[in-house]
Amino acid sequence: MSSQPVVVPEPEPIVSQEQAEEIIEKYEGATRALKGHLGAVVTAIAVLMSLFALYGAVATIPAQMIRSVHLLFGLILIFLLYPALGQGDSWRTRIGWSDVLLVALSIAAIGYMFIDFDAFIYRSAVPLTQDVVFGGLLILLILEAVRRTVGWHLAVLVMIFLLYGMAGYKGLIPFDVPGPLVHRGYGLDRIVGHMYMTLEGIFGTPIDVSATFIILFTIYGALLDASGAGKFFVDFSFALFGRKPTGAGRTVTFASFLLGGPSGSGVATSVTLGAIAYPMLKKAGYDKESAGGILSAGGIGAVLSPPVLGAASFLIAEFLKISYLQVIAMSLVPTLLYYVSIFLMIELDAHKFGIKEVQIETLPVKVLVRKYGYHLTSLFTIVIFMMGGFTAIMSVFWASVVAVLLSVIRHETAVVPRWLAGLMLVSIIATFLAAYIGWVPAESISFVALASLLVGIVVAVLTRSPDNPAIRLVRSLEGGAKQVLSVVATTAAAGIIIGVFTLTGLGLKLSGLIIDAAGANLFLGLVYTALAVWVLGLALPITASYIIAAVLAAPALIRMGVPDFAAHMFIFYYAILSEVSPPVGLSPFAVSAITGGNPYKTMMMAWKYTLPAFVVPFMFTLAPEGVGLLLQGNLLNIIFATVSALVGITALTMGVGGWLLRKASWIERIILVVAGLILIYPATSLDLIGLALFAVVLAYQATTMKRPQPTTIMPSVNKQG
Repeated sequence: MSSQPVVVPEPEPIVSQEQAEEIIEKYEGATRALKGHLGAVVTAIAVLMSLFALYGAVATIPAQMIRSVHLLFGLILIFLLYPALGQGDSWRTRIGWSDVLLVALSIAAIGYMFIDFDAFIYRSAVPLTQDVVFGGLLILLILEAVRRTVGWHLAVLVMIFLLYGMAGYKGLIPFDVPGPLVHRGYGLDRIVGHMYMTLEGIFGTPIDVSATFIILFTIYGALLDASGAGKFFVDFSFALFGRKPTGAGRTVTFASFLLGGPSGSGVATSVTLGAIAYPMLKKAGYDKESAGGILSAGGIGAVLSPPVLGAASFLIAEFLKISYLQVIAMSLVPTLLYYVSIFLMIELDAHKFGIKEVQIETLPVKVLVRKYGYHLTSLFTIVIFMMGGFTAIMSVFWASVVAVLLSVIRHETAVVPRWLAGLMLVSIIATFLAAYIGWVPAESISFVALASLLVGIVVAVLTRSPDNPAIRLVRSLEGGAKQVLSVVATTAAAGIIIGVFTLTGLGLKLSGLIIDAAGANLFLGLVYTALAVWVLGLALPITASYIIAAVLAAPALIRMGVPDFAAHMFIFYYAILSEVSPPVGLSPFAVSAITGGNPYKTMMMAWKYTLPAFVVPFMFTLAPEGVGLLLQGNLLNIIFATVSALVGITALTMGVGGWLLRKASWIERIILVVAGLILIYPATSLDLIGLALFAVVLAYQATTMKRPQPTTIMPSVNKQG
């Protein structure tokens, strides 16, 4: 290990923002960059979509209406921004006639619902011919939107489920599905009526979560990003973890955690940070693949970390009918274990590979916190509001308002002019006092805040000055809408799949098959579920993988004795970890474009850094005591489960890495791995055995470590003396 630190200048991106965006687009879908009047039209539609979502947070809108309008905005923007093929050079700046036609058809398919809305929703069992025509059209439009944003894999999967729903002795396709999956089959009118005219298909729970939760969080993240929070998080991490051999790896991991809120994407977080941090990792001694592995692991960790987890976490809250705050609470200990495993691997790298100490030339921590420390409030603002009794929707709404108000502390981070922020604050306080006295309803406070944002947008449109901070507000609302588009398509498609499950009873049939295949063995059932989520993750985004696995496998796990919340959290974590799992981990592939490393070797290194985290979901599902890791049950069980899990992860990591207090022998490594695996199963007797094995290796290494020998100084001899 070098005694002299490697001096790293203040980080600058090694690729341009345009190049980083191209890399992200390669793995998350390419979009058009429209200019002029077309660009202004798209911006206006995106801003309207965000404003509608914010209005929906404070107003009472019928469920089917808010979901359908949200889907309409999503389809319009998808067909305007995502090309049909993406070939040639003109697609980025030009909209084809087919795109305009699809936009018109989207307006017709959803607009038709509101011609006679009350009668429309009551005739779903016996739809009219025109209902079937417009409903079938909407299904086709969703399939095309999914193909453009996510890929053909999910579109094909949706079509397979639709064909299954129509197959049967009474169905449109007179073919009986063999085996236990057989059902009566349904005609086109029944399928379309169920999907299009009820809240159990396209407009079911998934699209509801997208319209009410996810878009609000993407708006919040866009506001943080526009105010410079992302840059502050990177600079803060670089300043905090300097002058240590593990500083480079810890810096990247901590920065990924902080960036996860504004980004909301593992791929985007990994690429954005990699463009800045890779030179530091390289100078510290990491090879291309190891650096890519750390960046990928950190990016995925950001998606599963509170206070803003991945989009699927909101679905957990809706499926289980619990608050989002409870989901955050359940994720705390697993997140801790995930980062403990990464930091331990980073520590091992420093010992095994001689990682050099880094000294990053950046502003001191005190200076950064004094200037931009208000950005750190984003880590707990939402949680504070929820603990104060606000719903998750209202919490993120008010967190966005707080982000706007705090941004004006410094001119370069402001997203509205200071005079407008002052007017907003005074108006909110005055309305609050009026509501407290009883002069106005309490809901008026939220409407006043929203009206202030509208004033900011009007100011931005009228001035059109690039120096006007309100331009950042417009870009934030535009970015928040654009970031949710792939989720809109995914959740609409997932609603169709869920509709087939509810219509045919497929969920119960598949649950029985899983239980039979596992022989009622819980461990095998968990392994099969993990494999199923992994296979889904090869082709589908995290949200789609979770939704499909939740309706496919969660009922089976629950019937095998796993609590419902633990079953859904198990699927949630494996859906996220599928992004770094062989053979097609998206994050490692994207990061390798920055580092120049081999994508497959990068993926294996990412797997190494996250491998201990793959066992955490088994810890809270294999035995009743394991739910302590989700902060469920009595306090003593929670403490014991957490401590044993921490030791288990440590033992497993050290055994795989081959280092505890010093380099471990093969026998010591085997004992450590066995101890870690024993501690996976949360049973008191096994935990005590695992803890004892770990203590034996720890004590043996502590007593046999070579102590540095003191230097003997011989007294000088006076030869003349």
